[in-house]
Formats: sequence, structure tokens, C-alpha cells
Amino acid sequence: MWDHEIRAMVSTHALIAASMFMATVLPAVFVLSFSVYGTHLLWLYCTSGAVNAVSVVVFWLLGVTPSTKKNTLGYKLSRLFRACLYFFLSCLFFHTVIVLYGAPLIESALETFSLAVLLTSLTTMRCLCVLGPNVQAWIRVFSRHGAMSVWDTCLQITVACTLIGAWVGAFPIPLDWDRPWQVWPVSCSLGATIGYLTGLVAAPTWIHYHRKQLTYKCK
Repeated sequence: MWDHEIRAMVSTHALIAASMFMATVLPAVFVLSFSVYGTHLLWLYCTSGAVNAVSVVVFWLLGVTPSTKKNTLGYKLSRLFRACLYFFLSCLFFHTVIVLYGAPLIESALETFSLAVLLTSLTTMRCLCVLGPNVQAWIRVFSRHGAMSVWDTCLQITVACTLIGAWVGAFPIPLDWDRPWQVWPVSCSLGATIGYLTGLVAAPTWIHYHRKQLTYKCK
């Protein structure tokens, strides 16, 4: 069972990483002068869209996403509405936190909100895919010893790596190096992306080498 779960996780992460790579390469074919620095917001939204789309499809196909208790159309639409609402509220939450950490309140507001969208796509979307629009389940997973499956542990690791990466990415911005990647929010976006990719590799690796210490039952 463990090997099956870990192989499924590795395959899922490989597909998500590949979608991020394609979101960086393919737009260059259709958009003149496309680059991570020069057209950063376009790259950011391409990456966010790719991660969101692939995550929803792959987690649904794997059966990781919690099944609905009711099969009525109204219940499914309500669940979809709550998921979209949580995604939007997460964007506002991250935007507020970023401003509190020193980002301009009015100037570069679009750039700040775009970074919030990226962070939401890399963290909240995964919570929605693994746990559904269930705030209580989110609180449980991110509390001490709250993981109840390998996917919960994976969620903890990827979210932590993403947020740490975004935080570390802010350090070079005040330095007087005058580099193109120091323009807001390029370094934070790259930091979050690199942190997320690191989490995609670290999560299954850590779970594989700590299988004997993990005592919960796999879903």
C-alpha cells in the first residue's frame, strides 16, 4: 500500500512539475518577447493556471479528492461555489499578509495580488484538492500530529516549502544590486515556485525514508 501511494504521489508531482515547465516554455511560442522577467505577470498567471488545472484533474482521477456525500447537482454546485469562494478569500488573505510584510499598499497592487494568486494556486488549491472545502480538515492537517494519510503529510511539506521559498525570495529585493529579478514581485514568485518544486521532490522522498515512523493508515 505504501509503495502504491508513493508511486502515485511521484507521478502526480511529475505531472504538476511538467505543467509548470510547459507554462514557462509554450507561451514563448505564441507571445513575442515572452520571458520570466520581461513579462513576469503573464508567466505568473500561466504557471498558476497550469498548476490549478493539472492539480484538479490529477487528484480527481487518483481519487484523492474527498467524495461528496450527496450526488445531487445542487450539492455539487454548492461545493464548487465554496471551493471558488475559498480560493478568492485565500487570494485576499495572502495579499493582506504580503502588504503587512512590507509590500506597497497601493503602488504595485496588481503585482502584489498576482503574487497572492500564485501562492494560493500552490497552497490553497492543493488543500482544496486533497481535503475539499473543509476548513476544519485544514486546521486538523496543519495542527501538530494532524496528518492522517501520506497525502496530508505531503500537503504539509509542499505548503511549508512554498511559503518558506516566497519568504526567502524577499530578502534580495532591498539590496542595491539593480538586477532584473529584484523587481517586485519577481524574486518572491521565483522563490515560491522553487520552494514548491522542492516540496514536490522532498515530500515523497521524506515519506519513503520515514515509512516506519509514520503510524497513520493510508487512505
